[in-house]
Amino acid sequence: MEVIKTEFPGLLLIKPKVFGDNRGYFFESYNKEAYQKAGIDFHFVQDNISKSKKNTIRGLHYQIGSKAQGKLCQVISGKVLDVAVDIRFGSPTFGKYFASELTEENHTQLWIPPGFAHGFSVLSDEAIFSYKCTELYCKELERAILYNDKQLNISWKVDTPIVSEKDLQARLFKEINKDFIY
Repeated sequence: MEVIKTEFPGLLLIKPKVFGDNRGYFFESYNKEAYQKAGIDFHFVQDNISKSKKNTIRGLHYQIGSKAQGKLCQVISGKVLDVAVDIRFGSPTFGKYFASELTEENHTQLWIPPGFAHGFSVLSDEAIFSYKCTELYCKELERAILYNDKQLNISWKVDTPIVSEKDLQARLFKEINKDFIY
């Protein structure tokens, strides 16, 4: 696999080695030893899968405290714009976002360590999105930032966003607490 460091400390793009022939393809979507060598030395405790239609935006979500999550994200079917916002106060990339298209064709994964808010938008007619988490979901420690916060100015690449009522009630970026210090 190829591991690509981003300008965001700890945030990695991973391109697995894909073996294809006339039957289709095969690749390892996770191998503990290989990911540890790449610097992703976390224990995953929960796998999540969502199915969403075009123009859906999910996020920007994160958890705090003992339930802060790292996420290893990939697309099973379709195409998404995966977004991570650095919320680590003192980080050189604090308040900036990283975006990458994850597709069923490119098989690219995005490793998002704790200290980032995460979201994605669906660019294909439908997408099945999968991510491994380093901590279990905890409603009490869950937080969210408003997806269209003007300070972040994220280009989600969708025409008419479809957003949950819960995500529409999220905080503005300037209102987040100092839950993560770089």
